[in-house]
Amino acid sequence: MSEIRKHYFLSEYCIIAEERAKRPSDFAVADENSEKHSSKNCFFCGGAEENTPLATAVYKNGKIYSDTPEKRVRDWDFRCFPNLYPALSPVPESPEQEENELQAEPGYGFHEVIVETPLHGTRLEDFSNSEISELMQVYRDRTCNYATRENIRYVSLFKNSGEKAGASINHSHSQLLALPFCPSPLVRELKVIRKIEKCPYCAIYDLEKASPRLISKNSEWIAFTPYSSMGPFEVWFLPQKHVSFLGDCSDKLLFALGDILKATLKSYGRILGKPSFNYMFYQLSESPEYHLNLRLLPRITAHAGFELGTGTYINTVSPERAASYLR
Repeated sequence: MSEIRKHYFLSEYCIIAEERAKRPSDFAVADENSEKHSSKNCFFCGGAEENTPLATAVYKNGKIYSDTPEKRVRDWDFRCFPNLYPALSPVPESPEQEENELQAEPGYGFHEVIVETPLHGTRLEDFSNSEISELMQVYRDRTCNYATRENIRYVSLFKNSGEKAGASINHSHSQLLALPFCPSPLVRELKVIRKIEKCPYCAIYDLEKASPRLISKNSEWIAFTPYSSMGPFEVWFLPQKHVSFLGDCSDKLLFALGDILKATLKSYGRILGKPSFNYMFYQLSESPEYHLNLRLLPRITAHAGFELGTGTYINTVSPERAASYLR
C-alpha cells in the first residue's frame, strides 16, 4: 500500500509508492568520467588558470591568495573565481521596464565557482580527511565573504555533480550565488519556525538520531533519509548544535561535516554506482532561529508532470528502506 506523508513541519506532502520500486542495483549508473569528459581542454584543471576569470580567492598550503592580471597563482588546493556566465552581476544593467504592473530590477548579486581540486577526475569521496575538512572551511569562508556584502540577503551554496544534476563541466566544483532576496522556500520555512516554540530542526534531530531512517552519526552530525523524502535515497545532514549558517561553525563542526558527507557519498557509490547528484546548504545568516542543514539528492529519477504540477513527489523507495541500504 502507498502512503501519503506530510513534511515534518510544513504543509507539504510526498507519496511513498514502493509497489513501483526498483532494486538499488536498478538505479546504478555507469561512471560518467568517459572519454568525452576527459581532462583535455578542461578549464578547471591545474595549469589552465589563464582560461578562467581572475581568481578572487586561491587556497594554497593553508593560506589565501588572489590572482593579478600579471600573475596567476599556481599549485593551488582550492580556487574560487567569478562564473564566466553569471546569473547575477555586481554591476548589473537596468532592465527595460514594461508599461504595466510587472516588476523587474537590476540583476545584482555575485556568482562564484569553487574548484575543489586541481586534479581532473577526483571525486569528493576520494578526498583525504584533511582535504574534505578544508573544503568545508572554504565553504564557510566564501559564505561569510558574501553574506556581509551590501544588499545581499541570502547566500546559496550548492554542488551539481554529473550531467543529470546540471553540471556542464565534469571537474569537481561547487557554486555560490549571493542574492539580494531571500528565496521563497526559506521564507516559507522561517514563517512557520517563528510560530513554533522549539526549533523544529532540533526536534527532527531528536527524532531521527535513533530512527529507522538514520544512516550514520558522529560527534556533531547525523545523516538520515527524511520522513517525507522527495526522491529515492535523499539524505539530510543535521548538526546537533543549533547553528544558523556556516559562519557559525567551528573547525571541529566542519571536520565532522566533511567526514559524514564523504562517508555518505561512498555509500552512494557502493549501491548506486556513480550517480549524478545535487547538494544544497540551507542557511540564514541573519535569522538565529533557523537551523543550518545540508540536503543531498541523487538524480536517479525524473520529476514528471504530476510532481511539477502539484509540488508533491512520488518516491518509489521508502526512506526506511533507503537508509537500510545506505547503512
